[in-house]
Amino acid sequence: MPEETIAQSLIKKGVSRRDFLKLSGLLATAMGLTMAPPVLAAEETTKPLRSARINHAVLEAMETKPRLPVIWLEFQDCAGCSEAITRSNSPTLVDLVLNTLTIEYHETLSAAAGFQVEQAKEDAMQKYAGKYILVVEGSIPLGMEGNYCTIGGRSALDLLNNAASGAAAIIATGNCAAFGGLPKANPNPTEAKGVWDIITDKPVVNIPGCPAIPEVTTGTIANYALFGALPELDSLNRPKTFYGVTVHDRCLRRAFYEAGKFAKSFDDEGAKKGWCLYKLGCKGPTTYNACASIKWDQGLSFPIQSGHPCLGCSEPNFWDGGGFYQGQSAPLDRPGVTAVGAAVVAGAAIGVGNILVNQSKKKAQGGAE
Repeated sequence: MPEETIAQSLIKKGVSRRDFLKLSGLLATAMGLTMAPPVLAAEETTKPLRSARINHAVLEAMETKPRLPVIWLEFQDCAGCSEAITRSNSPTLVDLVLNTLTIEYHETLSAAAGFQVEQAKEDAMQKYAGKYILVVEGSIPLGMEGNYCTIGGRSALDLLNNAASGAAAIIATGNCAAFGGLPKANPNPTEAKGVWDIITDKPVVNIPGCPAIPEVTTGTIANYALFGALPELDSLNRPKTFYGVTVHDRCLRRAFYEAGKFAKSFDDEGAKKGWCLYKLGCKGPTTYNACASIKWDQGLSFPIQSGHPCLGCSEPNFWDGGGFYQGQSAPLDRPGVTAVGAAVVAGAAIGVGNILVNQSKKKAQGGAE
C-alpha cells in the first residue's frame, strides 16, 4: 500500500489540523448517512451516538489508513460513468483522489498514454497485489475470441482476469459492467457479459445505472478506503442503501400517482402540471435506485423531475424489458405503509446528507476567501 497515511499526505500538502477535521467530518456526513462502518455496535442506533461514533471512526481511519490504490479499467462503454464520477458531489472526485485514493491507472484520466501508462498499471498491480480496488466500466465481450474489444493487442477478458487476480475487491460501475448493459441487448452480437458473470472468486459490487450515480460509486469506494469493508448488498450485489427501495417510492410525483392523475402524452395538460408518468411507460415502480433522492448535478434534478419517465437503467436487461414509453411496469396497487415509511426515511437521510455536505463545502470555501 502507499506508505503515507491519508492524514500524513494531507499534512504534507499543507492542510491544517482544522481543515483535516473538516474533511473527516465531510466524509463522515457523506458516508454516515448512507453506509455505516462495521465499527458500529448493534445497540448504537440513536442518532447522536451513531453520528459521534461514525465521526470518530472516519477520523481514526484517516489518521491510520494508507491511501487506497485504485485501478480503473474501461471496456465496451461510452465513458459515461467516468464522466459522471468527475462530477461527483459528496465526496467529490478531487476529495477522493487527493485525500483517500491513488488512482494508479485510468485510461481516460491518466496523464500518460501508450506503453508508459500500461507499464504503470503492471507496476501497480505487482506492488499492491491483493490490496488494490479494481473498478470496471463497460461490458466484457466473449464473442470472436474477445476481438470485439482489445487494448494493446489484448482482449477485454484477458485484461479483466489479469487485473482481477490481484484485486482485493471489484466495483462494477454502470449497467454495462454490472449486467452487460446496452452491448448485451438482443441479439447481443458481441456476446457481452457483466463482470460478475465472469469473476466468481472475488467480491464484486454492482453499481448499475446508465450512467451510475457518481455519489454511489465514490461512496462505495470511500467506504472501503476508510473501513476496509464493502457495504451490505442486495441479491444483485448492489449496495442496499442506494438500491433498497424503488424510484417510485421516493418520487416527487408520487402524490399524483396516489390521486390517480396521470399524463397520457408528453404534451397534454397532465404532463404540463407535473402529473405521474406511469402511463407513459415509467419503470419507477420496479426500478431500485436512489435517483429521486440524490439526483444529479449536485442535486439539481433527475429524469422524472425533468418530465421523462424512468427507463429502469439500474435493472438487468432494462433495454429488452417491453420497450420504452409503452407498457406498465407494475400493477396500480397502493404499497404497504411500512414500505413507504422506510422509503421516506431512507430518501430523507440521503437528501439531508447531501445538503450538509454542500453546506460544509460552502463554509469551507467562504473561510478560504
